[in-house]
Amino acid sequence: MRVLVIGSGGREHALCRALRLDPAVSELHCAPGNAGIAEVATLHSVTPTDGAAVSALAVRLGADLVVIGPEAPLVAGVADAVRAEGVPCFGPSKEPAAIEGSKAFAKDVMVAAGVPTARSFTCTTEDEAAAALDAFGPPYVVKDDGLAAGKGVVVTSDRDEALAHARACERVVIEEYLDGPEVSLFALCDGAAAVPLQPAQDFKRAYDGDEGPNTGGMGAYTPLPWAPGDLTEQVMAEVVRPTVAELARRGMPYNGVLYAGLALTKAGPRVIEFNARFGDPETQVVLDRLATPLAGLLLACATGDLAAHEPLRWRAGAAVTVVVAAENYPVDPVKGDAIEGLPPATPDAYVLHAGTAFDGDRLVSNGGRVLNVVGTGADIAEARAAAYEALKRISMRGSHHRSDIALAAVAEA
Repeated sequence: MRVLVIGSGGREHALCRALRLDPAVSELHCAPGNAGIAEVATLHSVTPTDGAAVSALAVRLGADLVVIGPEAPLVAGVADAVRAEGVPCFGPSKEPAAIEGSKAFAKDVMVAAGVPTARSFTCTTEDEAAAALDAFGPPYVVKDDGLAAGKGVVVTSDRDEALAHARACERVVIEEYLDGPEVSLFALCDGAAAVPLQPAQDFKRAYDGDEGPNTGGMGAYTPLPWAPGDLTEQVMAEVVRPTVAELARRGMPYNGVLYAGLALTKAGPRVIEFNARFGDPETQVVLDRLATPLAGLLLACATGDLAAHEPLRWRAGAAVTVVVAAENYPVDPVKGDAIEGLPPATPDAYVLHAGTAFDGDRLVSNGGRVLNVVGTGADIAEARAAAYEALKRISMRGSHHRSDIALAAVAEA
């Protein structure tokens, strides 16, 4: 099978790594990729949001499957362009991808489907935003309605800060604060059927103790030994299947991965947000544990054959990933710093590239989140120790990372 992956981040490196390990994959390509992905796939210089260019590349390569990683190409309709050329594509079409592209659309779908979520108001003026903030009170949750690379959400007890964020956005969704631990659950969908992956937890704040600004994610781990045993099936029954059915009812069959970001409140799971693609960095740990070959699974989603696919198999143990970020991330990350000391991959730990490039023969930073260090082990404590031990060997001027990824889970074990 010839597979083309679209994207250039840590999520795409995780996807490419899993696909390269699949014996069914004879050729692996990625556009545009990064320095790490270049070690496992052939790279192509194509703009991910250019549907004509992506579809032309897929045809030229004779791709049997295109896998679209990031949200921007999905919201831009790149999956539609690929399918128009008769190439199977993993990733939702433009219309249903609005479930991530527009927070207001996502809320409308959830209400129609009866999905448990926070009460909210969609606001387009400062007066509307001020009234919504006062209606809910602190902590204030203000979400940019459009795509914001995981950084369009402000959660604060400072009303002025909340209102300033609302003022800076064209349209915002302001909602009640959902209290409780957060969980990420991915479900693979083929337009009708849906299959869950293993739940994970990520860490959005930049610094230890959940301090600092929101980021795209500073680390993640799976499994979640503290989560209710029936959580996955409950979320599939109350969230995923009703959402997929509602989108199909609207003539928007959902093909790809539906990411449900959840808060486990005292009243049960509530949806914080939907994403139309694999979460980053949760993908890095979830795919590490997936034993089922990935290519055939994604192809089954792309061709509507998911219901006939064999049940998913999972490796025992745990995985933890820690993100190495550039200086000044997430505000104004510095690029071009040399990266040294990358440890070789072992059965216990390996490095996935997120924002990297080559400057001549030097490996340098080329984004805010630069590397993902993944550790594995028999349990979360072992996996965490392996990740942080490997991370010690990496050197990059001005870099920072959180030292408390999965620490609470280990303490509670």
